[in-house]
Amino acid sequence: MDLEPVYRAYLDCLNERAFDRLGDYVHDALAYNGAAFTLDDYRALLVGDVAAIPDLRFVADLLVVDGEHVACRLWFDCTPRGTFQGLAVDGRRVAFAEHVFYRFREGRIAQVWSVIDTDAVRGQLGP
Repeated sequence: MDLEPVYRAYLDCLNERAFDRLGDYVHDALAYNGAAFTLDDYRALLVGDVAAIPDLRFVADLLVVDGEHVACRLWFDCTPRGTFQGLAVDGRRVAFAEHVFYRFREGRIAQVWSVIDTDAVRGQLGP
C-alpha cells in the first residue's frame, strides 16, 4: 500500500478539524511516544492542541515513506495561547518543526513517535 496519499489525507483530516474521521487513519489502540493510547485519547490530544492553537495547520515540509513507516518534518507557523510546551508564548506568533515518525498497520497509524523543536520556540521568545 502506498502510504503517502493516506498520510496526506490524514493531515487534511487534521487541518479540516474532521476529528470524527480520525478512525479512518488511526487504529482504535495505538502507542504514542511509548504510551498506550486509545483512539479517543489521541483524538482528545489533537482537539486540545487545536483549542490551545486555533490557527494550527499541519504542513508536511519533508515526507519519507518506507514500507509501513512514515517520517515527516511537520512545519508550524502559529499563535499558541498561554503556554506551549511549558513556554509562555501568550499569543505570540512562533514557527517550529515537529519531527514525527509513524508505523502503519493495515493502512492505519499504529505507533507515533513525536519530537517538537521547543528550542526554536524558546529562541523566538527572547530572554
